[in-house]
Amino acid sequence: MVVWLGWSLLTLVAAYLLGSVPTGYLAGRWLKGIDLRSHGSGSTGATNVLRNLGKGPGFAVLGIDMLKGVLAIALARWVAVLPAVTSAAPDSITSSPWGAWLTILAGFAAILGHSRSVWLQFTGGKSVATSLGILLALYWPSALMAIAVFVITVSISRIVSLGSIAGAITVPVVMAIAQQPLPLILFGLLAALYIVATHRRNIQRILNGTESRLGSQSSEDSSSASL
Repeated sequence: MVVWLGWSLLTLVAAYLLGSVPTGYLAGRWLKGIDLRSHGSGSTGATNVLRNLGKGPGFAVLGIDMLKGVLAIALARWVAVLPAVTSAAPDSITSSPWGAWLTILAGFAAILGHSRSVWLQFTGGKSVATSLGILLALYWPSALMAIAVFVITVSISRIVSLGSIAGAITVPVVMAIAQQPLPLILFGLLAALYIVATHRRNIQRILNGTESRLGSQSSEDSSSASL
């Protein structure tokens, strides 16, 4: 029991630490000697990196942030099948359901790490890119559908934050329609709600008509959309 619980907690801590690696912040420091939290939207996500450092760094940060999510899921799946761990689990807990719940909890930990990084005084990005990586590892059709909705929404509105919100909401709907397992649907729902919550200031600006659009400048530089 102690071994099983210890491995479970260590997995969640490791997933959080993976998510908390401040990729965008490090890119700002290394490439321009700036703290992205004091520039543009104040986010350390890929969108703010793109606007302040350029396309190359922006896409590099996007890819690395997605990879953090993939690695968190891979780690949880690896731990869930370790004989030393499964044999130490309580008799009332079977390995399959436990592995599923451990995996989605690791996903949440990585998402939390990205937006509330211990290395940045619990600030960070908005977890969209890391969530996308997690979805690609958990159930890729929902990730592809979210990307499609994001692209269509941004193409029409030219508002990145609106695309991020629409893509996030799409995920649990796709999972429910596809009748995915309950842990996965709950993950999609809670992750979507969390991402929407991190965009609450964007939502207010969208309602006020002051949210920045692609190709335009805002006096507030409110492009906190985020990846």
